[in-house]
Amino acid sequence: MSNPRSASTPTVASTPCCEPLVSSALSERDAEHMATMFKALADPIRLQLFSRVASHPDGEACVCDISDVGVSQPTVSHHLKKLREAGLLTSERRGTWIYYRIAPASMASLSALLAL
Repeated sequence: MSNPRSASTPTVASTPCCEPLVSSALSERDAEHMATMFKALADPIRLQLFSRVASHPDGEACVCDISDVGVSQPTVSHHLKKLREAGLLTSERRGTWIYYRIAPASMASLSALLAL
């Protein structure tokens, strides 16, 4: 007796239907680095601060310009430090103030991964 399913089972093509989205998968090191950036951005206050720096008209923002996010100044400093440690922001001290900029390489990495 023949198996009725075997006669009607379509053959699976040996070649994929479309090209892969990227040329290679993330390395373990790159995946860890990207995960660190995403973890830093996963906090709502950090995401707000990051957005304020990114959207600032001068391309950089003084901590005094972006600190009104509903938490204390020490907490803002802590969150900005975490964003710097994740490689998302760079900073420069000028007198008593610290100015923050978006780290272009990190933005390019995040954009490339999210564009998939």
